[in-house]
Amino acid sequence: MCKKLTIAIAYDFDGTLAKGNIQENSFIPELGMDKEEFWKEVKSTAEDNEMDEILSYMFLLIKKAKEKSMKCKRKDFEKHGCSVEYFKGVEDYFKIINTYAGDKNIKLEHYIISSGTKEMIEGTSIAIAKEFEYIFASSFKYDKYDVVEWPALAINFTTKIQYLFRINKGIKNAWDNTDINEFKELSEHPILFENMVYIGDGATDIPAMKMLNYQGGTSIGVYPPNTEGAKEKAQELLENDRANYIAEADYSENSGIVEIIKGIIDQISTKAKIEKYAKQDKKNAI
Repeated sequence: MCKKLTIAIAYDFDGTLAKGNIQENSFIPELGMDKEEFWKEVKSTAEDNEMDEILSYMFLLIKKAKEKSMKCKRKDFEKHGCSVEYFKGVEDYFKIINTYAGDKNIKLEHYIISSGTKEMIEGTSIAIAKEFEYIFASSFKYDKYDVVEWPALAINFTTKIQYLFRINKGIKNAWDNTDINEFKELSEHPILFENMVYIGDGATDIPAMKMLNYQGGTSIGVYPPNTEGAKEKAQELLENDRANYIAEADYSENSGIVEIIKGIIDQISTKAKIEKYAKQDKKNAI
């Protein structure tokens, strides 16, 4: 049997697979704040301190939790992933699309690249079900008692690009900077950019979308169903050459985004078959 071709699909999380920001489901309400109040303070804290907004929200999560005497252990963050609300079809989507790819002798690897809180994402049902090859997301460092000490990783809209390179080179961690900078022939990269898909929902995903498009990959912009102006905003991603496709955030079988991904799988599969025969023809000609 021929070796399986690998395709990687990288997803933003908040607003892409799940509704809203993951911190808004239960963590921020437990702080006694509404989401608008919290994110407004995040912006003002970032502005007042010349601070990255991701570090600002991570700082405020801990600061506000300590003020409320809330527990800040890893497991306490993880439990907040249980309250996440997905877009339609998400929990069944992975089996559907993996089966479709498998029937074409293609292996799909799914990744998260998110500014959201990794520990909370790890507590979601789809992470617990091990749907993802790796989760790249903003996370904390913990002490020997598993209590949060400091931000370990902050992923913002521009640094998302780095993690596409890590996927391209088969690096499944956020700390190894030796392999990511090492020169390798394209044929040695585990997953070519042209065999990668990025799915996101908005402005914070634009740099990753643009980079992947430039490298021959594919980007998809999603928008929430039944939300006034959402489709029109997503349409701008197409018009400005940020996304190759847009679709409603509905992952149920035969939905628009599932059909788009199936089509991309078909295109990559067909291209791989054609290139194989082209290489054979060159050898025969020699």
